[in-house]
This record gives sequence, structure tokens and C-alpha cells, in this order.
Amino acid sequence: MTIDHTHDPSLQSWVTSANGHADFPIQNLPFGVFGPLAGAPRGGVAIGDMILDLRAVHGAGLLDEEAQAAAHACIGPSLNPFLALGAGPRIALRDAISALLQEGSDERPHLLHRAEDCIMYLPAHVGDYTDFYAGIHHAEAVGKLFRPDAPLPPNYKWVPIGYHGRASSLRPSGAEVRRPNGQRKRATEAEPSFGASRNLDYELELGIWVGPGNALGTAIPIAEAADHIAGFCLLNDWSARDIQAWESQPLGPFLAKSFCTSISPWIVTPEALAPFRTAQPARPDGDPAPLPYLNDPADQAGGALDIELEVLLITPDMRKQGLAPHRLSIGSSLALYWTPAQLLTHHASGGCNLGPGDLMGSGTVSAPTSDGCGSLLEITQGGRAPITLPSGEERRFLEDGDEVILCARARRDGAAPIGFGQCRGRIVPAL
Repeated sequence: MTIDHTHDPSLQSWVTSANGHADFPIQNLPFGVFGPLAGAPRGGVAIGDMILDLRAVHGAGLLDEEAQAAAHACIGPSLNPFLALGAGPRIALRDAISALLQEGSDERPHLLHRAEDCIMYLPAHVGDYTDFYAGIHHAEAVGKLFRPDAPLPPNYKWVPIGYHGRASSLRPSGAEVRRPNGQRKRATEAEPSFGASRNLDYELELGIWVGPGNALGTAIPIAEAADHIAGFCLLNDWSARDIQAWESQPLGPFLAKSFCTSISPWIVTPEALAPFRTAQPARPDGDPAPLPYLNDPADQAGGALDIELEVLLITPDMRKQGLAPHRLSIGSSLALYWTPAQLLTHHASGGCNLGPGDLMGSGTVSAPTSDGCGSLLEITQGGRAPITLPSGEERRFLEDGDEVILCARARRDGAAPIGFGQCRGRIVPAL
């Protein structure tokens, strides 16, 4: 990924709220789908506290041919046509928007909407959603709870483990999360019962959006995988731990995961994240090298992302007391054992066809230290060690009314910091 004039940390915008914005300065320019007041959903770009209307930009004829064609792919209610175009048109449109919004260019406030007045939608129609298990510290911590002598499965360091999730229950940030019903069985109970999950949890993940994709029966070589990644978001793969423990014998999660997955609504492009690319952390001595189909020197040298990931929690009582959300953890995407390119390459390696707008979850991202656990299952050691909140309340798992907030920041000396926007979800009672 090339660092160019669009990343210049001194770059300012005539949209004044963008200058110094924690998430959406002019150096970011993520894409999403929004609905303005009394308007249909259409593509937009986040800039400070505003949203640039790509339908209006296209209609005004302000762009050159390649960028104009890319903007045309964003005028509808989903960005699938835009994601299918690949990196060239995406880069051209991002470059043109940067020029359009730069300080000193003609100010066109009629192209903007206040973000607080808009509704955010899923940025694309997701044909398929796959969740990986690439957070090794999470895998080890959870494994120790159930298999202290062998926490990692024997294949973990050889193959990116994943399962196919439920695309129909993906929801944008802010949508309510209904506590699921299902079968659950405590160790002290002779038989299972059906009812609301008692051990509802969150999972902190990075979402990876697929671009052009591949035809059924073909593969995507690791050296070409980055060309098929259209961007990133935050992802909360909500988990009903008690339902999961009972139903995942021997297969993977089913009802424990299918009830809801929340994502942040903005697609942060690979181009915006270019300054925050870094080498994949070296594997510990004794770990196997990736098999050749997953091992590309360029990907190992610069295919990882250095993103700070944070989880906050606010309860109904905390709101009543006027307390701020409480930080549960803070960690880094560098804790992932596999790069995004490796996940995508492995997914397609058996001939599975990936399509524009497909979504992949990284798996729960946890740090090796206790302050960076990406789930309550880890933080509370399976519920055995409850946490105490500033309100005096205790939590083993999530209660009705609790709201989980995921945040992300990318920072590096010499670059303007950017963020992802929040991924929020509030628990409502089971039906």
C-alpha cells in the first residue's frame, strides 16, 4: 500500500469538524450507506461530523471519468457494485474526494449532511459471513478454561480455523441485540432446559470486507489476496456461552451465534490504513511456518495492521448515576496469528467463491495481558471471577440493558490518527 498526498498529516479540510477529528479526519474518508432526512439510502463518505453525499457528488459532475464511474456505483442502497470494482476505481474516488474536501478547494456545503441527522445502514448486502478464530491469545485463554492441558487444538498453528456465520442477522451499530433463547445445561443439571441465555457475551473482532472475489472452483493466491480486500470495520460477534457449550458437541456454534452480529457502519479502506501497515509479528520459536500457499514475503513484511482496539460497557444504573462508559479492555490487532490476506486466501483455497460484500470476522482479538481480553468469558474466567463496575454492580456476563461499545484507533508517528467509528449494541430481553 502506497503512502501518498492523501495521508499528509498537515492536510486540512474546509469541513472544519474534520480537522483533528478522532475518527474521520480528511486522511480517512471511509465509505458507508446512510439515509438523510426524508431521503432514500445511498452511499456516503464520513468527514468529521458530516457525511458527504455521493449521489449528490455524482449528480453534480465534479469528478473525472474513473472517479465518476466509481461514484455511480455508490448511488444506490448498497455498496456491492462499488466493492466489486476493486482497488483502482476505489483509489481514484478516494483521491478525488480528498481533493474535493481539502481546505482551499471550493466549499460545497450542499453536498453534506449532518451525521447526527442520518440513519446508518449496513454498507453492503452481505451474501456470506465467515467468522475466523485468529486471535491466538483468546484461543489459548478460552482453551485453558476447558482444556487446561491442551488449550489450543492441534491444528491451530497450521490452519486458519473458521466457521460460516449467519449473514441475515448482521446489524449496524446501534441496533438492539435481543437476548437469544436456546437449550442450555449447567454442569449440576441432569437435563438441558430451553430458555433465555444466562451467559451472554460479546466478542471484539475486526471485520474484513471482500472486494472483487473469485469464481467457484478457483483460488486466490496469497500474493493477490490484498487486491480482494475492500476494507475493514469493527465487528461484535455476540455469543451465548451457555447455549454454545451445550450445542457445540461436536460441531461448532449454531444458535449461540446466529441471533446477532453487530458491525460498525463505515468501511475503512486499505488505502486509509496504509500508514498503519506493519510486519506480521514473528511466530514464537518452535511454531511451524505457514504452509507455502499462505506464506508470502510481502504479506509477512507489511500485511498486518497496527490498530488499537477498545471495549467499553455502560449499564442502566451507570446511566442513572451519570457515569461514563467503563473500559473493559484495550489491545491491538497485532495479536492476530494470521494476516487478513492469509484468512482470505485460505477461505478461497478449496474453491469457495467469495463475492463483493462478503464479510469475514477475524475472531476475538485479545492481548496477552489481562487488561486486553476481548470477551467477558476471559475477563471473568468463565463467570467465576466477576468484575466490579464503577456503579458498584458486578458482572459475570451481560445483563439486559447493558450496552457494549467497541472503538478503534490507528496511530503512528508522522501520520494523522484515524478511527473506525463506534460499534454499539444494547441488550434487550428475550422474547
